[in-house]
Amino acid sequence: MAITKQRKQELVAVYKQLLQHSNGLIITEFQGIPMSAMNDLRAKLRGMNSAYVITKNTLFEIALREAGWAVPENMLVGPSATAFADGDVAGLAKAMLAFQKDNAEKVKIKGGVMGQVILNPNDVQTISDLPPLSELRAQLLGLIVQPSTGLVNVLNAATSDIVNVLHAYVQENSSEGEAA
Repeated sequence: MAITKQRKQELVAVYKQLLQHSNGLIITEFQGIPMSAMNDLRAKLRGMNSAYVITKNTLFEIALREAGWAVPENMLVGPSATAFADGDVAGLAKAMLAFQKDNAEKVKIKGGVMGQVILNPNDVQTISDLPPLSELRAQLLGLIVQPSTGLVNVLNAATSDIVNVLHAYVQENSSEGEAA
């Protein structure tokens, strides 16, 4: 059944909106996934600020081009569904690989896109091995805070050395004043 021009424009708009709020996506090939499994995956991804949408390849390609993303033309063939990550691409990759493992005959990860970078399935696997975004942020914050903590300790030590020298000087001068 053909879809109307208006419906095509609506789908392109929906895809573009998803792309605006995404920093990465994973494209899958699917066939015969039970609706209950699809709903379970979508619920899990919603909890991660992500979405899993069945995409029409030609319309999705238009949306990618209009949104300024790289277009993985070789991945946009056959029945496709796309997972969009709004934040944690590594977490999305982990979830999609687990879903593929549980539905091996029905789901295949074709690859993905992060801005202008097209990812192959091995790249998606590599990204899934990264720590979650919250952990990466904590590690980065630790790296930023660590040098400043050292600087504060050095400044505190220098300040206390100055205070000790001044205290010794005052003690020495007050003992000389008492002796005279």
